[in-house]
Order: sequence, then structure tokens, then C-alpha cells
Amino acid sequence: MSAYERVKQWNTFARIWHIYDAKWQNPFDSAKVISKHIQGLHKPIYHPLNNCGDHVIVFNSRHIALPGYEWKKRAYFHHTGYPGGASWTLAWQLHEINPTLVMQKAVKWELPRGLSKFGLMARLHIFPDEEIPEELLKNVTSQLRQLRPVPRTLDSYSDKEIEEFPKVMDYPNDYILK
Repeated sequence: MSAYERVKQWNTFARIWHIYDAKWQNPFDSAKVISKHIQGLHKPIYHPLNNCGDHVIVFNSRHIALPGYEWKKRAYFHHTGYPGGASWTLAWQLHEINPTLVMQKAVKWELPRGLSKFGLMARLHIFPDEEIPEELLKNVTSQLRQLRPVPRTLDSYSDKEIEEFPKVMDYPNDYILK
């Protein structure tokens, strides 16, 4: 076996650490990609009984973007186990309590049902902002692409870019804005 083939084999069986930026991303679409990597579905040696998944670090979960009126209409169920302990919490309220819970619940929903879900969820590391512990960043070897581009703010454009942007019309010099 050549050294190249040996390295390919090591990479196939090794647990890889991926990092994913959730800023302005839909957590339900992102959860599909993240769950594939947690389960190991992207590896050629995948089998449902094989424990070959990778770790995924998700950061900026505080800045996720739900489509449409999902913040106001999506509700999460919780039961304390006591009589009358059932409650429904809207997505925006849950996000205010803990900014990682909406992403965590979206990924948990995508994983297969059963006892293996707890072991798979242990490979998911979610952080609300860009502060990630150095011990975890040392392990990262791959980056997952964002599903949709993050829009730029108006402050990020330079004066030259604003001047070169095509205009529909030029206002006359004597035009007064009200």
C-alpha cells in the first residue's frame, strides 16, 4: 500500500472536525447539511450501524434567519412531566432564552430516531457568537459552506464602490430633497 493510499484510508476512518458559520442561515436547511456530517453520510464507509460521523462546530447561532413568519408562528413543545406541565414556546421567545436552542432542535429533528441520537448530538457544538474555545479550534480541519450568501451592510461599501454603482438617473444640481 502506497503512502498516498494509507493517508486516504486514515482520512476515511478519522473523525474530522468541521466548522459552520450560521450567520443569516436558515437553521432548517443548515440542519440537513450538519446532520449528514454528524452521522457520517458523506463518507464512503457509511453504514447505519457504523459509528463514523464527524464533529461539527456551529457559531453565530444568535444571528440565524428564519423564513417568513417562522419567528412568530413556529412553536416548540415542552412538558415538565407533572400534571399541567405542558407548554408551547414561540421560536423568538426560545431564541431570547438561549440563542443555541433553535439550531439545536433543528439538527435534532433531522437525526434518525432512536438511542443513537444522543451520541450523535454529542458531536454537535453550538456557540451563539464567534467566541469558540481554543481547544475546539485546534481540532478543526474543514469548513462547511454556507447555503446562502450573507448580505453586506451599507457601511461595508467604500465610497468608490458607491460612486461606481450604476445609477438609474442623476438628479439635477438645483433639485431639492424634502
